[in-house]
Amino acid sequence: MDVRGEVDAYTAPRLRERILELVNAGRYRIVVNLEGVEFMDSTGLGVLVGGLKRVREHDGTLALVCTKPAVLRVLAITGLNEMFPLYQTVDEAVAD
Repeated sequence: MDVRGEVDAYTAPRLRERILELVNAGRYRIVVNLEGVEFMDSTGLGVLVGGLKRVREHDGTLALVCTKPAVLRVLAITGLNEMFPLYQTVDEAVAD
């Protein structure tokens, strides 16, 4: 799933809905491509954590594709870079 623009209190609900749609459809191995994300706040991070919890209930994974320094910095500051598998490309994430 490709995510673009800003992920904040206004846009995060759309991301949450999409993740829930995938989980409800039986998809428990999700790759979220954050390469198009320019900004992410705590609401966006909360949506990703919530999605991770949902897929883990089904022994799944939620992997992130991200090379953007600003987004990586937020993940590192919050320690979420240790919770999510991080990849540089979608192909790498899918292959793993």
